[in-house]
Amino acid sequence: MDARTATHRHRTTETLTGGLAALPADVATQALAAACDIALVIDGNGIIRDVSIGGDDLSGQGFDDWVDRPWADTVAPENRIKIDEMLSGGGVPGRWRQVNHETPSGDLPVRYLAMPSGKDGSIVAIGRDVRATAAMQQRLLRAQQAMERDSLRLRQLEARYRLLFDSAPEAIIVIDATSRRLLEANPAARRIAGLGTGPLDTTPFTAIIHPDDREAAIALVGAAAAAEQRHPGRLRLADGQPARVSATLFRQDRGNALLVRLAPLLTPGIAGSERPLDEVLERMPDAFVLTDGALAVLAANGAFLDLVQQPRPDDIRGRPLTQFLGRPGIDVALLESQLRDHGSVRGFATVVHGAVGAETDVEVSAVTTDDAGAIRHGFSLRVVGRTPVAVTDDRQVPRSVEQLTELVGRVSLKEIVRESTDLIERLCIEAALTYTSDNRASAAEILGLSRQSLYSKLHRHGLGNLSDND
Repeated sequence: MDARTATHRHRTTETLTGGLAALPADVATQALAAACDIALVIDGNGIIRDVSIGGDDLSGQGFDDWVDRPWADTVAPENRIKIDEMLSGGGVPGRWRQVNHETPSGDLPVRYLAMPSGKDGSIVAIGRDVRATAAMQQRLLRAQQAMERDSLRLRQLEARYRLLFDSAPEAIIVIDATSRRLLEANPAARRIAGLGTGPLDTTPFTAIIHPDDREAAIALVGAAAAAEQRHPGRLRLADGQPARVSATLFRQDRGNALLVRLAPLLTPGIAGSERPLDEVLERMPDAFVLTDGALAVLAANGAFLDLVQQPRPDDIRGRPLTQFLGRPGIDVALLESQLRDHGSVRGFATVVHGAVGAETDVEVSAVTTDDAGAIRHGFSLRVVGRTPVAVTDDRQVPRSVEQLTELVGRVSLKEIVRESTDLIERLCIEAALTYTSDNRASAAEILGLSRQSLYSKLHRHGLGNLSDND
């Protein structure tokens, strides 16, 4: 038996004789035509009776040990169900099935086609080595994973770009260098240029420029598109607001695009005069803040930042003035009404709210300007202290009626009523003590109070020269 087995091991396709030659001619022809890498003759019990190898690539993989072994024992455990399906095919040629053989050098992937070879139930299994295909699949999988990692990095970069673009306080617009149409605009640019929140792909760049300055705008972006050195231009936006405009050429999606920056100017004065004015406002000891027509903060000096306890101008730019000035819905609304009716306000008493809860009494002077339909409000805030009340003796009242009425608009009605109640209570206690010649028991009786309650109120108001034992 050993001699017979040796004659069947490691045969090439050209020497397929013996066991395979004993098969019917049509089956042997199909096996040879398949140009197989390996051919197995398996009996009706699923035992391998012959192994033929079609090339040297599979030598040394332990095929010598397969003869007289169950075919299912030569594959990985998870592939045995495929072997059972091919063995139970009922004598009808099935489809190609891939299994992994466990060999000394590792898993060997082979695709098999099982064909009946006789009436005794034996079959011929033709196998093709698919290691090259498996290696290609692994390379494809690694390439796909690399593409997914690159895609993830691109998405992260895009998210960071979008965050920086949208949160930048500077107004930035991206336009197509050829069509001059808007591609993107950050929120600051949309607010300044009045673009709203809709799509921009059909909006020309000149639509956000004043009609009288559109030729200059076209010349500016044209020079930037030609990669010429060009200083920032001074243009008016569609609402007449003057702005400093600059453009920079860059590549995007295999085309050219322009990054346009818009910097609104505080005043429409002579070119170059904005910097000295900014320095003067910054060094003012009084706080100054500039808002648009909707009372959104555009600029402020350092004194105003100190009042509202904010470290940087960007922390307040774009925020409503009502967050910092006056009581909600009262003072700023009254200021706005007076500015609308008279154009200016002087000596308006209110309070400024700091970021950490501090409140400062201020007097506000304000003015409104209208430059080609662009409404601007300027507010100057001077810190003032509460008017002290000089107390000369115990019988002088803490506040006069005039002083109490002056509190209207500066403190709440509840606080005014509480202070008025304290004033009346002190006056009544003093009158009772005078009437009873400082007899506290009698004073408590005519006031309708217990002696303990009267002593508590005397302590609170500092009346009656009480000792610590009283």
